[in-house]
Amino acid sequence: MEISPIARYRCDLPDKFGVPRQSGLVEELAGRVVFEREYRSREALRGIGGFSHLWLIWGFDRAAKPAGGWSPTVRPPRLGGNTRMGVFATRSPFRPNGLGLSCVRLTGVEEDGPEAPVLLTAGADLLDGTPIYDVKPYVPYADCRPEALGGFAPEAPPALAVEFEAPPPPGFPAEKLPALRGVLAQDPRPRYHRDPERVYALSFAGHTVRFAVREGTVRVLDIRAGVPAAPPPR
Repeated sequence: MEISPIARYRCDLPDKFGVPRQSGLVEELAGRVVFEREYRSREALRGIGGFSHLWLIWGFDRAAKPAGGWSPTVRPPRLGGNTRMGVFATRSPFRPNGLGLSCVRLTGVEEDGPEAPVLLTAGADLLDGTPIYDVKPYVPYADCRPEALGGFAPEAPPALAVEFEAPPPPGFPAEKLPALRGVLAQDPRPRYHRDPERVYALSFAGHTVRFAVREGTVRVLDIRAGVPAAPPPR
């Protein structure tokens, strides 16, 4: 079976570095599901406004393929990147078919404009340009399982405090600060990085955010408009 994208996800995170590791962790992070021309149909979205959340089925289009094909085990960041688990027991991007599944909050439908209709969402764990292969409604009576077990990830990791050592520049949109705080509070560093003197660069909303993590606090050193971020740390 061959599948092709029906839409692309648009948001303020152009690189993998900084994208939340799961959906729902940063509810302030807004995004848009922009349909490909052939799927821009208001009829196709009839009734979607009655749902508060959606499932997005998407592709890990920027995940490097393992040499020699797929691997039956991977090293989840949640376990520090040092412990191997079965690929089908994780949400690793390094999968045989490279498909992702995310639950997002539907905040509205943009009815006007050259790309309309557009789904407005919040809380996704996708980066800008991610291909969307399908959209399905989240149905609480079928999809919510309060008794479910979380395996080696039973609860969300604790969020870090975030402090700005310098105020954002005048051109930085003030309405995007809560989302930036949320992204940084999730500690985007690789799990094996713990050097308090190391400075990281995060691309967000057309700006480069330089930060360090010291004593459990993310310290934002500065925010620079239009400066390309350094490659994500490996």
